[in-house]
Formats: sequence, structure tokens, C-alpha cells
Amino acid sequence: MNNDLPSRSRRNFLKTAGAALAFTGLQRYSRAADKLIGARGAATTSSAAVEGFGPLLDDPAGLIRLPKGFTYQSFSKTGELMDDGFHVPGAHDGMAAFEGPDGSTLLVRNHEMSPGNDDASPFQSSDELFERARPHMYDTAHGRHACTGGTTTLVYDTRNKKLLQHSFSLAGTMRNCSGGPTPWGTWITCEETVVRSGDILEKDHGYCFEVPATAEMRLAPSTPIKGMGRFNHEAVAVDPATSIVYLTEDRPDGLLYRYVPKTPGKMLDGGKLQALAIKDAPSRDTRNWREIGQPDFPIDTPIAAEWIDLQNIEAPEDDLRYRGFQRGAARFARGEGMVYSDGHIYFACTNGGARKFGQIFKYSPSNYEATNQESSQPGTLSLHIESHDSKLMQACDNLTVAPWGDVIICEDDSEKSAIVGVTPEGKLYHIAHIAMQSELAGACFSPDGTTLFVNVQKNPGQTLAITGPWESRRISS
Repeated sequence: MNNDLPSRSRRNFLKTAGAALAFTGLQRYSRAADKLIGARGAATTSSAAVEGFGPLLDDPAGLIRLPKGFTYQSFSKTGELMDDGFHVPGAHDGMAAFEGPDGSTLLVRNHEMSPGNDDASPFQSSDELFERARPHMYDTAHGRHACTGGTTTLVYDTRNKKLLQHSFSLAGTMRNCSGGPTPWGTWITCEETVVRSGDILEKDHGYCFEVPATAEMRLAPSTPIKGMGRFNHEAVAVDPATSIVYLTEDRPDGLLYRYVPKTPGKMLDGGKLQALAIKDAPSRDTRNWREIGQPDFPIDTPIAAEWIDLQNIEAPEDDLRYRGFQRGAARFARGEGMVYSDGHIYFACTNGGARKFGQIFKYSPSNYEATNQESSQPGTLSLHIESHDSKLMQACDNLTVAPWGDVIICEDDSEKSAIVGVTPEGKLYHIAHIAMQSELAGACFSPDGTTLFVNVQKNPGQTLAITGPWESRRISS
């Protein structure tokens, strides 16, 4: 463990203004859902214009409803032939945007693929394509086409609203759900599975992998970051001041983890995996489920945290969360989306809360995070939103921050998912409603701020580039 990590007092980079205020306002607004702005259905068309971009209009193509003045481009659909000869895998999921060559945007995109769906495979049952990928695959599954997840990388021209290139960039993994960008220009992709090797698979799964954000068409080395543990990974967020990686676990009884690397920016050099605990309240349950019988975790109250060292982190019995909880770690309800903003780590718990509509927490790292002085000045955990109205928010998943400071939430409710914005004053507005049965995932803005990218996971999987008068939010903010 590195005890000489830089103090937070010297942080003056990679800040995104307004996120903390946005979440504080959101929890206030959740207590007054009767004043909801931007709810689903009729409420959206009657009031979203007050704080958002206006009523959401029907899409003639039946894909996604957007406000007036907004349009979208759809591209890179499941099964399409990519520029490197592979096919676009299915189950489009987490994603991040990076600066690309000549003003373009690079997108590194996850594919939450499980075995048995050859129609959505990057190989399309082709042994020739499989053999091309084999030297670069994490798990070749005894020659079967079982591990068809991974990542693809896209180059998109925001000025001309055109896909320039897409290619396969990580092969041989499974259920690549979410992840997170790093300050050094890579994407950490996470496997949301803990399947073991055996008759079908050659290797255990449940790891994180690092993928460079590059326009060069090539498959990245598929080396698992075993120091980040083996569990049902969901998302990560990296603190740029320390290179510490925070990780969520998509389980009803999951933990919140942090990976303290031995060498900042060098994830494969090893490090220490720890789980968050509430100081002086070991094994605290944060889910606020009535059947738990514990006192509610309070809203908007920073509570001192501490971190517990974990052992046997590859957990062959998938018991890491149980062992951590027994040692005092806090328990969370399906930790999913995660984002770093303005010195804080925000993360979504999809079915947390008394009505199980979702919670969003904020972890504020110590000025001396992961150093010997941390115990005297600990980081804090706050519950910022617990939704009690599904029209307000439900099944919160991927998080990102808009260029003007509003927080953007992707919902993961396959029946009626929305993209929800939160203003610094705590008002909600809906940017989009999916008009079909599919999860929305991977929301992120282009570096130039003109385009919101989002994935439609199925029917078919595809990526959308949404453009419109975003500047109206900048002006009103």
C-alpha cells in the first residue's frame, strides 16, 4: 500500500461542477414527489419544459422519445459487419467517451454477452473469425464459441454525425456489464458473473480488464486485474488524484470496494482490495428495506467510513461479500452505476430503499485516503436519494455528468426506462424515454459536449448519438 498518495488539498483537475449540489437537491425533491417535474406519461408532456428541454415527443420509428429539436443517429447494431471483419456483439451495455483523432470521439463499449446466443456473437458461428481472435482471448472455452462478450471500440464524427469505424477490442470474456474510464485514457471493463472453469469454460470469470481507448483496430491484451477481486462486478470509478479505483457489486447484499494500487495508474502491478464499513457501526445495512428491521440509513447525513482489508479475494466460493460483511463491511442493494465528479464518488443502488425504487449514495474520500492519516480524518458516506415514487426515479443504473453539471441517470427498467437529468436545484427532468422493451445503458457525453451517446441493449442492440439544443441547459444553469 502506498502511504504517499497525494493529498486531496492539491486537487485542481478533472473537476465537474455542480454534481454535489445536483444530488443534494435531488434528495430534497424526492421528499416532495407531488411536485415532480418530468414524470412518465402525461406529466412529462405538461411540465418537463419548466426545468428540462420540453415535452417528449413520439418517435415515428418507435425507438426513443425526445424533446422537440432533438434528433438521434442509430449505428453499430448487433450483427453488423465491423471494419475489422468481426460482427457487432449483442447486449450493448456500459460505455465511455474519449478524445479521438482529428476531433473525433472514441467510444469503448461493453457487451453483456452470455453463452448460447450465436446470432449475437462477434464470430457469427465462423471458425475462421474465432481462430483470428483466439490468440488474444482471455478464455477460448475449449474451442467453443462460449465467451462472446468483451468490448468494441467506435470512432464517431460528431461534426458530421457519422460513424467512422468500429472494431472488436477485447475478446474471450463474459457478461461485460459496466466499468469506468480512467484518467490515463483507458476503459476498465467488468465481468458481471462468477462462473467457474469446467467442462465448458477453461478459466474462472468475474474479473476486471483494462482496454486502451485507441482508434487502432486491434484486440487488447486480455489480462485480468486479479487484484480487483473476483465477484459480480458492475462498475468502477477512478479518483484521478490517487488512482484509487472504487467498485460496485451487483448483488442484493453486495459491498462497496476500493482497490488501492501499488503503483498509481498501473493496475496490473497489484494492490490492496478493501470494503467500506461504517465507523462505529459494523455490518451496517444501508438498504432501508423494511424487512431488515434496522434503523433507516439517514438521508443527506455524512457518516464517517473506514475500510476493511479483504483476504482470499478470488473467492472460489463466491463468498467475498459474506466474509466482508461478517468482518464489519456495510451492505448495499445491488450496487450498479458509478461516476467520479468534483472530488466525490457517486454510485447507484438499483433496488435500495423502502419501496425498492433505488438509492444513490455519495462517498467523499478523505484528504488522506488510503494513507496512515486516514483514520483520524476519514472519508464519509451519504445517502443522497431514496426514491419513493417510481415516476420520480426507478431502477437507477448507469450515471454520468453532463458538461453543464447536471447529473444524468440511466434507468434499467426494461418496460419503461428513461434518461433522467437532475439540476443543481434538485429538479428532475426526463431527457428521453425508450419506446420499446429494452434497458438503456452507457450514457456519456462526447468531449466536445455536443452529443449524448447511449446504448439500447436489445431488439436489436445499438448505440444512439443524441444531439439538440443542449446549450439551453447550460444557459439556465
